[in-house]
Amino acid sequence: MKRYLIVVEQTDAGFFASSPDLPGWSSTAHTREALEKNMRQAIASYLDSLRIHGQPLPAPCSYAVCVEFPD
Repeated sequence: MKRYLIVVEQTDAGFFASSPDLPGWSSTAHTREALEKNMRQAIASYLDSLRIHGQPLPAPCSYAVCVEFPD
């Protein structure tokens, strides 16, 4: 199983997501739940297409770090 990082940003219109490991793949939605569903479906379709065409799957290499600063 591969795990790809999805970066979610809240916008004035809802939410935006992209994946650093899958350049060009992004989605928008009014709710976070819809956004996550959209990204899961889009990434799954993309990976299935790569498999069908005998292409290698991108290696997940991104990770997230939260940095805290005092108020």
